[in-house]
Amino acid sequence: MSDRASDHLYDLAIIGGGINGCGIARDAVGRGYSTYLCEQGDMGGATSSSSTKLLHGGLRYLEHYEFRLVREALIEREVLWNIAPHIVRPLRFVLPHSKGMRPAWLLRLGLFIYDHLGGRKLLPGTARVNLKTGPIGAGLRADLKLGFEYSDCWVEDNRLVILNAIDAEERGATIRARHRCTSAKPHPEGGWTVTTRDLDTGRDEVIRARMVINAAGPWANDVARTVAQRPPKGRVRQVQGSHIVVPKLYDHDRCFIFQNDDGRIVFTIPYEEKFTLIGTTDRDYPGDPADVAASSEEISYLCKLVSGYFKRPVSVSDVVWTYSGVRPLYDDGSSDAQKATRDYVLEVDTSEKAPILSVFGGKITTYRRLAESAMERIDSCLKAPQNGAKLAPGWTGTTSLPGGEFDPPAFEAEVRKLQSRYGFLSINEARRLVRFYGTRAPNMLGLAKKRSDLGTDFGAGLTACEIDYMRHHEWAHTAQDILFHRSKLGLRLSPSQIDAIAHYMEGAQTTTRQSA
Repeated sequence: MSDRASDHLYDLAIIGGGINGCGIARDAVGRGYSTYLCEQGDMGGATSSSSTKLLHGGLRYLEHYEFRLVREALIEREVLWNIAPHIVRPLRFVLPHSKGMRPAWLLRLGLFIYDHLGGRKLLPGTARVNLKTGPIGAGLRADLKLGFEYSDCWVEDNRLVILNAIDAEERGATIRARHRCTSAKPHPEGGWTVTTRDLDTGRDEVIRARMVINAAGPWANDVARTVAQRPPKGRVRQVQGSHIVVPKLYDHDRCFIFQNDDGRIVFTIPYEEKFTLIGTTDRDYPGDPADVAASSEEISYLCKLVSGYFKRPVSVSDVVWTYSGVRPLYDDGSSDAQKATRDYVLEVDTSEKAPILSVFGGKITTYRRLAESAMERIDSCLKAPQNGAKLAPGWTGTTSLPGGEFDPPAFEAEVRKLQSRYGFLSINEARRLVRFYGTRAPNMLGLAKKRSDLGTDFGAGLTACEIDYMRHHEWAHTAQDILFHRSKLGLRLSPSQIDAIAHYMEGAQTTTRQSA
């Protein structure tokens, strides 16, 4: 195992390829900062693939008086919809009113604030819903008569990470997936010497950087203390959030937000055409984030809570898939995990002429604003990029992410355009590909004239051509990366189909290693 040493001095070395790390990388390189990013696993494969997939202000955060956080998040919903209209789409949420829960006047007040706090322009506002008539209330308990409907947005969470990473790389950043940072040491001339290990080959890469950005999420404390040996003042509070997926509970396109008597809320969201996503839980998690999994207690809790609102109960046997992640919240001393702040805290240590910025907390909705805040600290420490170039702050909110170069209302027009160009695609296939790749779908489909030109169809429309595209352009390395991170197509495939994809991926990786 030989070291690969680089004499190149980067402005930034970012540790962590989740949404915060990739968001900072995109913003930084766009402003002229030379940037190196390493991720020990799949890009966005941990917390950033385990969210509830929502861009939302956080209605319940109003109860904790976190108005700045809610306002920032509400504004970001439409900002992200505009720059990524392929992976972001609006959703309507229905909040049934139930006796014994928050009073109706309080809900109306909260939704009024929610409607007006964030400068909503495109999303429709709040409305009352009669649950006794029409399809929305069908299947709910008979005593649920009144509901309140409001807007938030859905996002393909892992794809948001990937698009930020792609844009960063295309602007000049060095992105290293499956490279664990094993050491970060102050350099005698200032800045850092950073060593990363390729987990596939065992080879080390050594680079220098003027500043380290610790965006390791649940591992942020470990990176600061062990890798950089710079113990932070703040610390991560690991909060587990688990989700279950069941066959769809209703036929309409609304999401429900249910209140529980323990103060928690749970969403039911139409998911992948044939399913309903239910989540999430909130509980402290003391273990290794790599080992997190939905517990039987959490699964039962979610089933029981949702069953309390529907005529037909949801049982554990209905669950077809579960996923769980660790939210790296900032530890603000709250006694209950659900009350811990979702705001972010950025801590800078400039000792030994080797500045390090550690990121604590945050949520996917506000990742771009977190990156802008991080850039303010970076600018303060480094003053300017080595090359002297500098873009104005805020550019990431007006520049489309890859594939998002169209207006939000034009999504279906893009679908028809793709189907017209590739006549062998069904309308649903074209819609999925635009949802994944936007205007870059033709980059994946290439010169294909017929379906067979795309190679083996492994099921659910996933072809060898698309798998190879994800491997070469999106850092996908395993069947898990493709089937449950980049997409959720694994839900539609049989075990034998999944095995065939895993075998194909293993063969492709072997060929790549032999040719390297």
